[in-house]
Amino acid sequence: MKKFVIITDSCSDLNKELRTKYDIEYVPMHFSMDGKDYKASLDWEDFSVSEFYNHMRNGKRFLTAQVIAEDYKKAFTEWIEKGYDVLSISCSSALSASINASRVVREQLLEQYPDAKIYCIDSLNSSFGLGILCIQAAKLREEGKSIDQVAEWLEEKKLTANQECTVEKLSYLKQAGRVSAASAFFGGLLNIKPIIISDAIGQNHAVEKVKGRQTSIERLAERFAEEVEDVDYQNVCVCHADNLEDGLKLKAAVESKLKKPMDITMGYIGPIVGASAGPGTLAVYFFGKEVTVNKK
Repeated sequence: MKKFVIITDSCSDLNKELRTKYDIEYVPMHFSMDGKDYKASLDWEDFSVSEFYNHMRNGKRFLTAQVIAEDYKKAFTEWIEKGYDVLSISCSSALSASINASRVVREQLLEQYPDAKIYCIDSLNSSFGLGILCIQAAKLREEGKSIDQVAEWLEEKKLTANQECTVEKLSYLKQAGRVSAASAFFGGLLNIKPIIISDAIGQNHAVEKVKGRQTSIERLAERFAEEVEDVDYQNVCVCHADNLEDGLKLKAAVESKLKKPMDITMGYIGPIVGASAGPGTLAVYFFGKEVTVNKK
């Protein structure tokens, strides 16, 4: 069976340890601050996590940019010429145009390499929602599944990758255009914390409002318990945007809802998702019931 590479983007929030463990590649997006361009490194090469989010706390704005088509072309070509097929899994098309760039490159390269297989999957998710789909794809590859089988699994199961998230301020998401217009009214309510899911079209959608930070943490854990499924590929990830204390609170709250012991991965919300969600964001990602909110 022909080997294949798994390539994702900066929205996956997979750190070097996870990418190495599961043999996952990524093509970086970019962001800019004060007119200077930076690579959106998942290894925090230009800013530490705290430096990045402190800039936002101090009023700086990061503008994000999709993966450049030439970067996809370089990455895909490199692996095809090594004899690999390519499985590219991208951030939600509702949040980034990167998936479109990957598909344009796919069509170009298939003319040059007609025997290659190139799949470009719209994850309809971001952060560790995208990340756990990449990890599961890698596990299926390790089990001996073909690229066709893995791509089919992703298309069938991607809406079971659940996001339960809360933000300190909805203003960051509103400013970046990364939350549905119908959710905008949550933003101006005093001390109200929205509960945000990734809906069936891959957009961030505020489904509830609760009062206070601690209540929002408890509600994320409750919603996790309501939606999580007992599947053999379960992968629970808790992530935070430079608020380890609250991240650990959320992890403990989620652990209290588990029906059987399970390792929970903790990580940082990376620079692309973080630039839109803002400091203090908390989220838990897992495989659960199929998301049907706004399903067409």
